[in-house]
Amino acid sequence: MRIVLVGPPGAGKGTQAAYLAENLAIPHISTGDLFRANISQGTPLGRQAKEYMNAGHLVPDEVTIGMAEDRMMQEDAAGGFLLDGFPRNIGQAEALDGFLRAHDLKLDAVLDLEVPEDEVVKRIAGRRICRNDSSHVYHAEYSTPEQPGVCDECGGELYQREDDSEETVRKRLAVYHSETEPIIDYYKAQGLVTTISALGAVNEVTARAMQALGRD
Repeated sequence: MRIVLVGPPGAGKGTQAAYLAENLAIPHISTGDLFRANISQGTPLGRQAKEYMNAGHLVPDEVTIGMAEDRMMQEDAAGGFLLDGFPRNIGQAEALDGFLRAHDLKLDAVLDLEVPEDEVVKRIAGRRICRNDSSHVYHAEYSTPEQPGVCDECGGELYQREDDSEETVRKRLAVYHSETEPIIDYYKAQGLVTTISALGAVNEVTARAMQALGRD
């Protein structure tokens, strides 16, 4: 299967993508992983991306598209893939359509993870990270430490990342609504979109997604 996963920040795309890709036995292709891999390997596209990032500029669509196309051409993606974070705008969606047509392929589904905006803000703004180990993550409401502000694992100080502040989260949501959300209507016109509630336990959301794909 060839699937695009869409949803606002805080919808749990990364978590769901990993579970779905494992259940469907297809590679999970995320924009973040593409950038890290290309930059660490020093590929031409990675070097271009690094130049833009070091200068504080957004990486142009053509670089992101090139990375995604290279990854989709790899052997493990021959039987399908799950795209997470790509396409992020109409231009990238059109480029993806062109790539698929050129290789006589098509998308099977676009899964739209839906979550209320206030819930997104609550999820992200409540996150607290250990200064000693960023893999130790807590939440002010859902996963509190035994002692306020102190990591249960190592005793490190818990803090809120600047990117997780409510103001920043709302700015990220505004960008999502203006740039990425329009691809949902773009794919609806192709009859590909299924909207799934991203509320509830992780396994419940995964079950809804698998049912939408006819794999329950």
